[in-house]
Amino acid sequence: MSSTRTLLSPAVLARPRGRAAYWSVFTGVVLLFALAFLFPVYWMVTGAMKSPDEVARTPPTLIPQDWHIGGYTDAWELMQLPTHLWNTLVQAAGAWLCQLVFCTAAAYALSRLRPAFGRVILGGILATLMVPAQALVVPKYLTVADLGLLNDPLAIWLPAVANAFNLYLLKRFFDQIPRDVLEAAEIDGAGKLRVLWSIVLPMSRPVLGVVSIFALVAVWQDFLWPLMVFSDTGKQPISVALVQLSQNIPLTVLIAAMVIASIPMVALFLVFQRHIIAGISAGSTKG
Repeated sequence: MSSTRTLLSPAVLARPRGRAAYWSVFTGVVLLFALAFLFPVYWMVTGAMKSPDEVARTPPTLIPQDWHIGGYTDAWELMQLPTHLWNTLVQAAGAWLCQLVFCTAAAYALSRLRPAFGRVILGGILATLMVPAQALVVPKYLTVADLGLLNDPLAIWLPAVANAFNLYLLKRFFDQIPRDVLEAAEIDGAGKLRVLWSIVLPMSRPVLGVVSIFALVAVWQDFLWPLMVFSDTGKQPISVALVQLSQNIPLTVLIAAMVIASIPMVALFLVFQRHIIAGISAGSTKG
């Protein structure tokens, strides 16, 4: 009979005093961590509602003396946020779709089709993770410029396809799918593409969700590469536009613009948090 060692014994937790002390400490720790994570968000959201003088005041005020909601409307209009948010959405959605299609196909081929020199190819792909991203910026820019893709969303979509980490993550997950399931589908007459579409992809929803989040967040928060390939201000994503248009803009308006720019990613996580946690749990247990 196996026993589990805990900080407090079951006998102590059975007593009213021990139970009260345990829940008091537990509640205090949870509130402390929640405060540590949520306070910066509160500070940013309320900072946009203060007057410029109050934001720069020392010591700072915890609660705005006068609530100015106009900072958000000014940010929406002065910094042309609808245009730049749409640009970011187009770039992120295209990069996500391209990465999901090509990385999934490559991972399935390396995992299940067993091509010649597959291990060598996988090793070469993983070796690119050792190369600093900054070292690839100049070759990528010269390639994009030679192809005439500057100020074009394809300059974001195509480089995003070559993501060695997501490809390896997908391959590891495909490796853990039981062979009996795939062989049963092949016996029933399903081809390789049919097996991928009808068997592998439905079983891979958790890891596909994680890869999707990684792909979207990577494009949404990227700054250096969009800054290089988008010289046209009207085509720049939100990460570049916030910096380019921040001159001669009040600090409260800039903070409000940052809050608005962060809302899509926060909403995406809140909507798909179950799939994200399921994908991480599946990857940790199967890996």
